Amino acid sequence: MRRRSLLLFAPAGLVTLAACGNDKSGSGSDGDSASQSPSPSAPATSSAAPPPKIVSGPLPAITAGTKFGEKPTVAKGSGAPSKDLAVKTVIAGGGRTLAENDYVQAHYLGQVWDTAKVFDNSYDRKTPLLIQLAQGTIIDGWRYALAGKKVGSRVEFSVPPTWGYGANGNAQAGIKGTDTLVFVVDVQDAFNSKSSAKGKDVPQNDANLPKVGTNTDGAAPSIDLPKTAAPKKLVAENVIEGDGPVVKADSTVLVQYKGVLWDGGKEFDSTYKRNQLTSFSLQQVVKGWAQGLTGKKVGSRVLIVIPPSLGYGDNPPPDSGIKKDSTLVFSVDILAAM
Repeated sequence: MRRRSLLLFAPAGLVTLAACGNDKSGSGSDGDSASQSPSPSAPATSSAAPPPKIVSGPLPAITAGTKFGEKPTVAKGSGAPSKDLAVKTVIAGGGRTLAENDYVQAHYLGQVWDTAKVFDNSYDRKTPLLIQLAQGTIIDGWRYALAGKKVGSRVEFSVPPTWGYGANGNAQAGIKGTDTLVFVVDVQDAFNSKSSAKGKDVPQNDANLPKVGTNTDGAAPSIDLPKTAAPKKLVAENVIEGDGPVVKADSTVLVQYKGVLWDGGKEFDSTYKRNQLTSFSLQQVVKGWAQGLTGKKVGSRVLIVIPPSLGYGDNPPPDSGIKKDSTLVFSVDILAAM
């Protein structure tokens, strides 16, 4: 079972993706995510604290692993930590600027100010964190410290309890309600509702399959359906092929997508219309999605045609607009995976 770093909340509106009747006790479930290493995730009792004052220090020295992407070693805090949010850009990146509600892909290390005890880090897992900078998803210290920073930056910051885990702390991680936390974060990438696939267009020569638009301007691609019978087997073809990591069967992916019915072409779901990306575990979606995305590369746009046996069969989600035994057609941009 792969160790998770944060709570992966089920996004609102995804009635067309959740696997019907499946056991969600596997590694991608909310319960499993919460039971493992929830260090940066928002506490269950998270409330809207007032925005913190941001100051430049004090912050402990980074004594080893000083390059971007290297696991850092951070000294013990000296003296009393700031009661405000202390933030320092250690390495300035040149990528796009982070904003509230962006998804951020980053490596990080977190430790306690007073003891220098490391309670979590993603470097040892060799898998970066994929989080949304949104209230209720991540502790407020992360939201405020990273907003306005650029991709490619290393940011060090200290988080008092008010903008961390509050007076209750996080007993599982060994964090007391009085602990100030120190984080070092290497921001590797960021995504928003205008993000698209990145890669090379792949010829779409099969006249019996839908043709998907190749625009990468953040707008929804077109899906042109053929006047032929729907395929009986799963189709998963690259429309744009990226060059990122390969998606695994137990990956959590961040995607843009659009779904239409083979019969009639009616659109029944779209992240583009919601103006919001979505992230989910491939162990929590219909089999057609899980099988269709496994083995594809991050950065790709994938055409997925899902027959009823790998979709919803005779039990579609209520009010989804999907009829019984429908063949589903999706364009899916794989933006990131962890």
